[in-house]
Amino acid sequence: MNILITGGTGFIGSTLCSRLLEEGNNKIVILSRHSEKIKPPIQAIAELNELKDNDAFDVVINLAGEPIANKRWSDQQKYQIFSSRINTTKKLIAYLETLENKPKLLISGSAIGYYGIDKTDAVIEEKDNGDNSFSSELCQKWEAVALKAEKLGIRTCLLRTGIVLGKNGGALNKMLLPFKMYLGGRIGNGKQWMSWIHIDDLIGIILHCINHDNLKGAVNGTSPNPVTNQAFTKTLGTVLKRPTIFPMPALVVKLLMGQMGEELLLAGKQIRPKKALDAGYIFKYKTLEEALINAV
Repeated sequence: MNILITGGTGFIGSTLCSRLLEEGNNKIVILSRHSEKIKPPIQAIAELNELKDNDAFDVVINLAGEPIANKRWSDQQKYQIFSSRINTTKKLIAYLETLENKPKLLISGSAIGYYGIDKTDAVIEEKDNGDNSFSSELCQKWEAVALKAEKLGIRTCLLRTGIVLGKNGGALNKMLLPFKMYLGGRIGNGKQWMSWIHIDDLIGIILHCINHDNLKGAVNGTSPNPVTNQAFTKTLGTVLKRPTIFPMPALVVKLLMGQMGEELLLAGKQIRPKKALDAGYIFKYKTLEEALINAV
């Protein structure tokens, strides 16, 4: 296949590229501001207008976006998070409109933040709605732009990614140091849900979307077995052979991280990957302990 990827140098994108190259005859072009990170046989471009008129892609995978949890959410940072996703996706749709030979599939990134921060223990599936929190409105608007590809006759999957666990990147990389230094503990009351997924299974779901024409619309990129923050903390401590006796009170999270901490650390929902399961995807890592043993 010929595949165009935006955001291909990030944790998910770079892992996806490695997997696609392992499969054999895939040709990959990456749109990135960091072309120096991209090595042959992958082709790097800085702008979509560098593509030639006769370039034809079977699949486009849109993963571009400013990391959402790197900095406190000032107004400027919120704008950067928003514009890096929306503007890239708008440019991508405009590019697709010009093509005579359109791709069969667009997979566009999103996140389980779509479902919002209202506290509930209910099981959430792709049919459920969001709210007016920043993370939910960001995902709603991002997805709305991507869905314009459907009017062009392009099957579109919206990958609502959970907390991605894997070696040398993602959310886990930021959690390990305090745990290894014996400072790990639950966040807030620990009852908030953490809908996680191992990086290998997230890549597996992406490939499943490519290979199964019946998959379209929102697809949850999460494990079928979410856990509470308290359970996650205990399991990570067990895997690292460290105690988990230093909780981070909700007040401290709010003071240090503001809205970002409230939405990303103190809120959480029990997300089920119904569409992936219904389409026959078999998870490699079904339990959190298995995933963490591989990822740490």
